[in-house]
Amino acid sequence: MPANGNGRGGPNGDAPEAVRAKQIPEAAVARLAVYLRVLSGMSEQGATTVSSEELSQAAGVNSAKLRKDLSYLGSYGTRGVGYEVSVLVSQIERILGLTRQHKVAVVGIGNLGHALANYGGFPGRGFPVEALFDLDADLIGVPVGGLPVSHMDDIPRVCAERGISIGVIATPPTAAQSVCDRLVAGGVQCILNFAPVVLQVPAHIEVRKVDLAVELQILSFHVARRADDAAGNQGNSGLPGTGLPPDNGKGGRNGSGPDGGREMVVRS
Repeated sequence: MPANGNGRGGPNGDAPEAVRAKQIPEAAVARLAVYLRVLSGMSEQGATTVSSEELSQAAGVNSAKLRKDLSYLGSYGTRGVGYEVSVLVSQIERILGLTRQHKVAVVGIGNLGHALANYGGFPGRGFPVEALFDLDADLIGVPVGGLPVSHMDDIPRVCAERGISIGVIATPPTAAQSVCDRLVAGGVQCILNFAPVVLQVPAHIEVRKVDLAVELQILSFHVARRADDAAGNQGNSGLPGTGLPPDNGKGGRNGSGPDGGREMVVRS
């Protein structure tokens, strides 16, 4: 870990030539958000410094990747000391645009929308929910999380008046594109989409898609793969630790080819 005084800049290695936000890879941005969560927890527990090894372990990444990610901020730490937690928090908040609040609108006040509107963790992290929208006449004007629900037809006007910058779509898929168009018309710059549909947006609009069903299907794959591995290990007496039985005469281990690789089995 390079020490201070390495020509990189001020305290904690803060470099004047630090990479601009738009040059940071998308995957690194996601990891920076994880580091910020971990560091905030450490700060709340009274920690003042943290080593790259400690932070990488807590964040679930290898230390080399973590140091590379932090170098985008111009932060290189101090040899024998590590990183100052408060400095690192402020650097990440700056690069993630968290030095100012981003007002949020939630559209679709069903079960998910209710949960999002009532979640108390958003305001403290700089994302106050400032507008709620739905089509249900029984919901219009009713407070949810202390905020009255407005009609979807009012999205452009309300978003423009309240300076909403992030829209959250929690509607059925059939309504998502129409809602998206209204949010864009109201000046919303970024959209978090929970509806299982691909949205068509102008080039300057950023969309993040959260498909819970897809995430569960990915987890299902990992569960099935581990079950297959466990079954293979239990039935294997010839190759300890490999999960593969001896050659069965079909061209390689487990009959999967001459290189002994494992092929995927699709079950109906």
